[in-house]
Amino acid sequence: MTDTPNRPLIAGISAGLLLLAAAGTMATRSPAIAPSPRVDPGPIVRAPAPLLDPAEPGRTATAVFAGGCFWGVQGVYQHVEGVTSALSGYAGGKAQTADYQTVGSGSTGHAESVKIVYDPRRISYGTLLRIFFAVVADPTTLNRQGPDQGTQYRTAIFPTTPQQKAVAEAYIAQLAGAKLWKAPIVTKVERYQGFYPAEKYHQDFLTRKPDYPYIVYNDLPKVEALRVAFPNHFQKQAVTVYPIG
Repeated sequence: MTDTPNRPLIAGISAGLLLLAAAGTMATRSPAIAPSPRVDPGPIVRAPAPLLDPAEPGRTATAVFAGGCFWGVQGVYQHVEGVTSALSGYAGGKAQTADYQTVGSGSTGHAESVKIVYDPRRISYGTLLRIFFAVVADPTTLNRQGPDQGTQYRTAIFPTTPQQKAVAEAYIAQLAGAKLWKAPIVTKVERYQGFYPAEKYHQDFLTRKPDYPYIVYNDLPKVEALRVAFPNHFQKQAVTVYPIG
C-alpha cells in the first residue's frame, strides 16, 4: 500500500512511516501490548452498568460501534476478554464509497467503525457499550473525537439486532439521566446498513505501531483506562486480525 493515513500529529513530533500488516487472514493472538505504568489513562468516566442488558442467544454475536478514529477503537476492543475479533472499517454509507480516501471527504455517510465479534456467554452487549462510553469515546462532541473532525469521526451505535437497538437506546437514556458529562450526549443509534472492512494497512494499527505519535498520545491511554476501569474484562494479549511478529 502507498496510502498514508491523514491523522493529525502531536506538534513537533514526526509521524514516521506506516508499516504494512503481515500477511494472513484469520484472527490471531498477538504478543501482549501491556501499557507502560507511565501511560496516564486520563479521566475515566464511571459509567454505570446498563439497567437493560438481557442475555443474547448463541455463542457468537456482532456489535458495530463508531467512536472516532478506528485505530483506537479497534485497539481497545482487541483487549476485551470475550471479544474474538475486532475489525476496522466503515458503516453508515454505501459499499461503493467504503474506502479510506472517499470516506475522508466526509460526504459518504460512513463513519470509521469497528465490527466486534464476541461470545455473549463471556461478555454482554451492554458491557461492550459501557466500555465504549467509559473509555473509548467522548459522546458529547459532535462529529469530532480528539484531533479528528468530520462526520466520518462521529460517535454512533449500529445495532445488528432489534434487541441490541433496545439496549443501546435504553443505555443512552440511562446515561443522559445520570448526567455524567457536563454537555449533552450526541451519540446516535443509527440503522445498520452493513459493514465494510477498512484497508489492510489500517488493521491492528495500535498493536503494530504502539510508538506511532498519534497512538501514543490518543489511544494508548484508552487501553490503559480499560485495564484500570475494567480489570475483570481486560486481557493483555490482543486478538488481532493478522499475525503480529
